[in-house]
Amino acid sequence: MDLFEQHQQALIEAEAPLAARMRPRSLSEFIGQTAILGPGRLLRRAIEADQLSSLIFYGPPGTGKTTLARVIANTTQAQFVAINAVLGGVKDIRAAIDLAQTHRGRYGQRTILFVDEVHRFNKSQQDALLPWVENGTVILIGATTENPFFEVNKALVSRSRLFQLKPLETADLSQILQQALADKKRGYGNKKVQVDPDAQTHLVNIANGDARTLLNALELAVETTPADEAGCIRITLPVAEDSIQQRAVLYDKEGDAHFDIISAFIKSVRGSDPDAALYWLARMVYAGEDPRYIFRRLVILASEDVGMADPNAVVMVTGCAAAFDRVGMPEGRYPLAQATLYLATAPKSNSAMAFFDALAAVEREREGEVPNAMRDATRDREGFGHGAGYLYPHAYRDHWVAQQYLPGSLQGQVFYQPSSQGYEASIQRQVARRREAQLAALVEANNGGASAWSATEALTFGPTNASEDRWLQRASGVLGEQMGEVRDRLFQTLRPQRHHVLLDLNARSGLLTWEAVRLVPEGGVFSCVTTDKDYQALTEQSALLSELSRPTIVKVSAVKVSAVKVSAVKVSTENWLAALKQQSKKDSLTDSFILFDGIIGRNILMALPNKLAAIEQFRQLLSPTGQLVLAESIPARSQRLSQLLAPSQTEPDLLEQLAAAEDQLFHNSTDAMTNWDVPDLQRDFETAGLNCHIETATFKTPLVVTSALLERWLGQSGKYRQLLIDRNLSLKEIDLISQHFTRQLANQTVLWNRSIAFIQVAFDG
Repeated sequence: MDLFEQHQQALIEAEAPLAARMRPRSLSEFIGQTAILGPGRLLRRAIEADQLSSLIFYGPPGTGKTTLARVIANTTQAQFVAINAVLGGVKDIRAAIDLAQTHRGRYGQRTILFVDEVHRFNKSQQDALLPWVENGTVILIGATTENPFFEVNKALVSRSRLFQLKPLETADLSQILQQALADKKRGYGNKKVQVDPDAQTHLVNIANGDARTLLNALELAVETTPADEAGCIRITLPVAEDSIQQRAVLYDKEGDAHFDIISAFIKSVRGSDPDAALYWLARMVYAGEDPRYIFRRLVILASEDVGMADPNAVVMVTGCAAAFDRVGMPEGRYPLAQATLYLATAPKSNSAMAFFDALAAVEREREGEVPNAMRDATRDREGFGHGAGYLYPHAYRDHWVAQQYLPGSLQGQVFYQPSSQGYEASIQRQVARRREAQLAALVEANNGGASAWSATEALTFGPTNASEDRWLQRASGVLGEQMGEVRDRLFQTLRPQRHHVLLDLNARSGLLTWEAVRLVPEGGVFSCVTTDKDYQALTEQSALLSELSRPTIVKVSAVKVSAVKVSAVKVSTENWLAALKQQSKKDSLTDSFILFDGIIGRNILMALPNKLAAIEQFRQLLSPTGQLVLAESIPARSQRLSQLLAPSQTEPDLLEQLAAAEDQLFHNSTDAMTNWDVPDLQRDFETAGLNCHIETATFKTPLVVTSALLERWLGQSGKYRQLLIDRNLSLKEIDLISQHFTRQLANQTVLWNRSIAFIQVAFDG
């Protein structure tokens, strides 16, 4: 670059809009998208380790897709080539491929090809990329606002990892605004700018998760507002309102928003929820959807979901459609709302004015996302999990079920108020009762009920490494049937997303670790072990996986505690927090301590003397939206030997003495292994501020009573023999009990009962 070009580039950068100037240059400056880019996530590790595979970033405008690609360009050692699909074509693709081949041949350097707005390429242009992505000539990074499952070549999608970027949170936007005000080189740090709190709230709210919209509005406000006598540019609420007057509703008549919102609308009408139905109708009308399309869907729904339950439904909807054709917009909104209300409640109503309450909510409130269960599931359920968790009303009594159809920010909002006139009076009580049931279901979810951890939307998708997946399945499959059942139940409860970061509290042989690695391919797994033997074994096994797929194995120091009157030595692991913090310091790829989306473990608390202290550590390791799922054997409820002897063949007093000795063993207040039960754990979790749900299950395992086992129980050094001695039984009586066991159980197979507590935990509230 000569001096003239350098000067020209400097002018372009200086005169660029604020949103362009403030574009992050490194991961440390990037704000938001922690679900896919936070510490411990695969994408972050891959960027910082410069080990990228082909990627596609998908999300609405202003969420950081292009910015993330630029961050990668500044981080990677590979050659970075950028193409905008709006302006480029096959010629540009060929030029990029030629450059990539030259660098690969001469310098052994990889090439990353970034295609912005990749969905704008037609099929032939996308096909032109495929062979070069396939053979590794280029690593493709695509950015698109359209769902890649339908707008991008399926072959390209199958060879790429998909990451879905979500609208930025309010806190993220506030941080971006403050960053722009403070930055002296690229922002307004050299100017005295004061943004009133209500003005900032308005800018952030109306930006609707779009950082570019926020910064453009801030720039307009600052550049058009004169400074006062003190040289201060004050951005008041009226100034902010002038700079960003109306929210742009995300709605593409051929894209995801169109299908998701019409899906939510139809499901709300089918589910007899007039409030949600009016809200989704308002979203479509406000965004400019063709009302005739809505009427066509309502006519179909009238026959499909109402049918002979109300033969007038089709007549009513077609009559409203005819009325709309007569009056047009905007007055046509009345028959449109009336048809919707009729199908949602089945009465004819003049309460269409309620529609304008819903419209006012759209104009006034920040645009709420379509709940994942309400999204269209016909096209990308497998990829992003859209529609997962939807309860089909026809499968329930009275063809209705209490579920939430409105966005989370509007739960409990009431738009439709049935009148007491005519037929509408007969449905007034029904609508009120269903609202009460929905509110009750919402309260139960917030208090940790079954629906509190309903299916969420997946943010990533990627091709399966068949060989690694087979290895992981084999590694996690080499275990007993009962252990497999425990493992499966833990993960079914946790339901991790592909991008989650998980912690296995006590990996040991890898029972839970290998399944976790398989389930979170775009996330990460940390596995704690307490012995050098386990550490070495897991390290050697993980070496068979690719570097980015391996779990991070952390050695946790163990504290040995001798149990009272029991010869066995128990290991207490209460140092997870310290070990993981130390690991974070050693790991150059993480800037901060990792909080986990999911923490799993088996028999972690069982023998700990201070269970509450351990639970407090779990709380510090868990992200605010994360879950802790444990399986804990309950020694106090374990099999009693006295229950194996037949009462008809055993002296009652001896059987009673043995049972009493066992009670003493399993209710020893000084033994951490046996001095607790489920209510004690429940209390400890609640004390730590965690919402805990515990279910117990009994497993019956076939056990052969061998002579060696009998010796361990009642031999000269057996623990039960010592207990009987402590209860002042004579040696003759003890020998008699031993003879009963030998005569009745030797070499016999018995069903050994084990009680396991399955614990599901999240932050309270």
